[in-house]
Amino acid sequence: MTTYSYKALTAEGVETKGVVQAQDEYTAVRQIKQKCPIVTSLTPVNSDLSKIQQLLSKDLGSPRIKTRALALMCSQFAITLQSGMPIGRAIDMISKQTEDKKLRKILIEATEDVLGGSSLTAAFEKYEEAFPLTFLETVRAGEVSGTLENSFDKMHRYYERSAKNSEKIRSALTYPIFVVCVAFIVLVIIMVKVIPTMSEVFSSLGGELPLLTRMMIGMADFLQDWWIALVILVIGFVIFWKVYTRTEKGRVTEAKLMLGMPVLGRINVMNGSSQFANTMSTMLASGLTLNNAVSVTSKVLDNYLLQMDVKKMIGRIEEGKQIGECIKECSYFPDSLKDMCSVGEETGELDKTLETIGDYFAGETERLIHQAITMLEPTLLVVMAIFAGFLVVSVYLPMFTMYDLF
Repeated sequence: MTTYSYKALTAEGVETKGVVQAQDEYTAVRQIKQKCPIVTSLTPVNSDLSKIQQLLSKDLGSPRIKTRALALMCSQFAITLQSGMPIGRAIDMISKQTEDKKLRKILIEATEDVLGGSSLTAAFEKYEEAFPLTFLETVRAGEVSGTLENSFDKMHRYYERSAKNSEKIRSALTYPIFVVCVAFIVLVIIMVKVIPTMSEVFSSLGGELPLLTRMMIGMADFLQDWWIALVILVIGFVIFWKVYTRTEKGRVTEAKLMLGMPVLGRINVMNGSSQFANTMSTMLASGLTLNNAVSVTSKVLDNYLLQMDVKKMIGRIEEGKQIGECIKECSYFPDSLKDMCSVGEETGELDKTLETIGDYFAGETERLIHQAITMLEPTLLVVMAIFAGFLVVSVYLPMFTMYDLF
């Protein structure tokens, strides 16, 4: 938001001054004209106080709207528009009911644009960093085709499903992550506090310590002496990987790694297939042409190699080839997805077929994740049991030999 200083004439011809906050000059003029019909001057205010206010008004964290809030908003739009309510009144009502602060702020500002004559797509595109590409393109297609209420209904189901899947994954990962964090904290405490103290006691008694105990003491000493270097090394590797994966070669390497891992590879393939099918179904049902739907879908896939595969389909489709023929040249998608695309195209119900197969792949993704976590939990317990046994034996072996030292 920018602060503007203005001069204007009231309906009686009296000159007045003031300040107004708006997204741009056009919005500022519209706000002023609600009170004063003639605006004589408009100047942006760039004072230090204004800059501080803008800085303090910025939202912390990611600019992206939460998927759950987006799904609820789409549901509200679908219901109000299906009841025949005008879009300007609908967005004004929804903005007052929205609990998410970021989304409410965007909707309030978008309401002014829509009531001022702007299209809903143009109003939302000002905040493209907050909305997914699928959302913006679906709204655009809905406005062009005159089926905006159906577009919002499709997006409600799409984002609701995405939110539920994400919540299930986070819920399933909570316990393993908690166990790993607790084990790491216990390890640090033992290595930094317990082992050095016991080492001093054993050394004061004289005699030779068992091999396992010497190994444990050696690891504790190493961590004490080199923990700063280890932290710097880990941070350096993370920064290097972040920078490297922003390059073309790095993105390809990361994508191959994610698709080639023993268990996670299949999960990523299933998840990518679900994203492709569900996004394509939503785009096609909203009225997008096939090549535009493929173009949008290629940009929202998580895996870079899958993105490249789908992007190559655009040129082939524009040449007049069938999508079932084009997708068969993709290297990583499963055969079931390729076959269902061909079947859906032949029957003339590609969007419904993709929605069905998308739900199947979403279920497969969830099942594989649950299976992987089910295998991970006993594996963690076994690893922790081995480590705990190593600690216990390392600590108690010297105690059994202490009697010989007196």
